[in-house]
Amino acid sequence: MVFMAIRIFIFSLLCTASAIATDKPNILWITSEDNDYGWLGCYGNKQAKTPRLDKLAAGGLLFKHAYSNAPVCAVARSTILNGAYAPTMGTQHMRSRHAIPKKYKPYVSYLKSQGYYCTNRSKTDYNFAGNDKAIWDACSGKAHYKNRPKGAPFFSIFNLTVSHESSLFKKKKKGGKTRLDPAKVTLRPYLPDLPGIRSDVAHYHDIITNLDTQIGKILDNLAADGLAEDTIIFYYGDHGGITPRGKRYLKDTGTHIPMLVHVPKKWQHLSPFKPGSGIDETVAFVDLAPTLLSLIGMDKPEQMQGRAFLGLKREEPGKEDVVFLYADRFDEIYGMRRGITDGRWKYIRRFTPHLPAAPYSYYQFGQKGWNSWLDAWKGGKLTGRYKTTWEPNQPVEELFDTHADPWEVKNLATVATHVERLQNMRSRLKQTMIEVNDTGIIPEPMFSDLTVGKTITNYAASRKNDIPALVDLAFKASARNPKNLPQFISLLKSEDPVQRYWATLGCVILGKKSSTAENALNQLLDDKHSAIRVQAASALITVGKQEAGTSALLKELSRDNNEYSQLNLINTFKQLNLTSKILDEWVDEVLKKGKGKSYVKRLAQQVRDERSGKDK
Repeated sequence: MVFMAIRIFIFSLLCTASAIATDKPNILWITSEDNDYGWLGCYGNKQAKTPRLDKLAAGGLLFKHAYSNAPVCAVARSTILNGAYAPTMGTQHMRSRHAIPKKYKPYVSYLKSQGYYCTNRSKTDYNFAGNDKAIWDACSGKAHYKNRPKGAPFFSIFNLTVSHESSLFKKKKKGGKTRLDPAKVTLRPYLPDLPGIRSDVAHYHDIITNLDTQIGKILDNLAADGLAEDTIIFYYGDHGGITPRGKRYLKDTGTHIPMLVHVPKKWQHLSPFKPGSGIDETVAFVDLAPTLLSLIGMDKPEQMQGRAFLGLKREEPGKEDVVFLYADRFDEIYGMRRGITDGRWKYIRRFTPHLPAAPYSYYQFGQKGWNSWLDAWKGGKLTGRYKTTWEPNQPVEELFDTHADPWEVKNLATVATHVERLQNMRSRLKQTMIEVNDTGIIPEPMFSDLTVGKTITNYAASRKNDIPALVDLAFKASARNPKNLPQFISLLKSEDPVQRYWATLGCVILGKKSSTAENALNQLLDDKHSAIRVQAASALITVGKQEAGTSALLKELSRDNNEYSQLNLINTFKQLNLTSKILDEWVDEVLKKGKGKSYVKRLAQQVRDERSGKDK
């Protein structure tokens, strides 16, 4: 009897596995790196040569308004994987690896629970603590759906790196003629007309054509394996790029991605859209995990913040829906920006408007185009927006009509006829940051001090009642309005370090107009937190107390600070053009003992290169 019961149990398991296998679609994700929507023929680029992607769009769904919530890879992937906003989880800083709460489970774990064989070929870089590869059944350059157990449905990612920004680096750039004459390529109006930029644009068109060919091979192999009619196919770019003012920017060139979806006839009941349609509703990376679960009939877990836009559990978009966009530290460089878009209107808020709009990373200077733009600026050869992007004191707010102005060169934030829209979108962004418990209002150098025994997510959640006031303070600090100075001076003495930080930053942004805060700022040079001490020193320098501020920054170099505090400190030296004051001994010590390829070590190397004349 026992033996018979075991046989029945095993048979029931096999039947369940078989039901899963026949009941669920296979799902194939093809992703490409660093290309915004505007590089493809199906999105209207008349100089593109992308026949396979154009064909996929013609027979599938083309999402006109698809967005990467973050314009950089690791932050975007953390959003995709967990179906939650990076600033909610504390994963908004590039390659930070901060811990996140256990409630955030990757969509892969849900798929595996339903019998899916899950493979990733092969990019990980998920931007939070843990073993990235461990979540997959297979994760390598050889991972493939072909290796699945017999009868199991699969979810497979093919991540194509051919279009990565490094493809335009000198050591990777292939010689020879490009398909398009650089002199005849269409330049987007936000780019200066320079030979280096024209050359990169021409080369990137060839790279995108190569990408198209690689995607075609994956699709051909799927068909040859007899799986095309059983497989839902997604293609999307991981964020914008690759030429200047693309990747790392909240403009559409950094966040508006191509997204094509093919739903075969067998699974058409999972899509409300007719094949060959252009879809007007907005979708974003935070929506992908809920959509995956919806396609296999699963409800969205409570911690996921996105909307399922396909499948049995599809959620209709709301009339007031907006996509939340975010940008914080990219590699070595600190800064904070937030934005929202409804697919037409885009609002961007700089919370560090005293900083230039370029560069946001030094990695990009492997490209000829970026270097030619920088050299032209240094040589005094630029005017207008081509010049001001390199200079401090950027606009606090930007408002764009992306239908009338797709390349976002006309800022409507100061146009009187758009005052009401500006106010509404500003309020909507503020409310969104409050709703998602945006951990970006907490300086990264403070994370370890404030989160002893818990994650930054939990710390922010424990202060949920304070978040509205802190977000409001961040808006005031970045507003560049002298009327806010009395509140800043009062809060410089607050017991709350987050309040002290934003009040201090508000003084930095006001510059010389914050001179009456001098005494209170002096008191903060001995604050418990490095981020506050550094901002106080910076504020003193801006009000004319150069010696006191510089002395405080130099003293900070000798303190035993965490890596992010050191990074913030060297950022400040660079922003204030004070790197010449940094002692050679400090640089030597960091380069000798610095962790691997840490960003602090990179900055120390830049300081050394500046002194030796090797810097770009």
